[in-house]
Amino acid sequence: MTTWMLLDYGEVISMPQPSDATASMAELLGQDQAAFRDRYWRHRDAYDLGQASHLYWGAVLGRSLADDDPLVAKLDAADVESWFHLNPETLRGIEDLAGRHRLALLSNAPEPLAAAIDDAPWSAAFAHRFYSCRMGLSKPDPAIFEEVLRHLDAAPGDVTFLDDRAVNVRAAAALGINALLYPEWPAVPHAG
Repeated sequence: MTTWMLLDYGEVISMPQPSDATASMAELLGQDQAAFRDRYWRHRDAYDLGQASHLYWGAVLGRSLADDDPLVAKLDAADVESWFHLNPETLRGIEDLAGRHRLALLSNAPEPLAAAIDDAPWSAAFAHRFYSCRMGLSKPDPAIFEEVLRHLDAAPGDVTFLDDRAVNVRAAAALGINALLYPEWPAVPHAG
């Protein structure tokens, strides 16, 4: 029986980043959009694991930035905004699931995005919110799922995990978690 529903954030609760959002970040850095997107993702893992914003954006830019550089704050705000286009279908699903299960969130996210999610009113539906930047672990590392299970005090079979990336779903399933590739809402089991 599923006791916990564990949901990913990016491209499950949120929509994919709009191209105009990445274009505006690229413009802030004086890069063309294709080069920006390549550098944005190439350096993202360290940022999601807790790297300071100025170090991440400096890597994307290709030069050092001070932690108090105003450009860092602008890029953080633009990045958070780019991930804050919420999926109305998922939000409706969360409302439905909250009536039947305990909810937790697991996201590979940097601190500025994690803080924004924590401040969002809809996040109150989640009893626990787990972020890679605060755990020093990221999906698909099995250790992050083991840590989440420990914090939830749950057996793998008590958790259903929903993520948009097959590699994350496979990693969770290998531990015995009921893992579903988004958007498989109809396959989410009801509490018995």
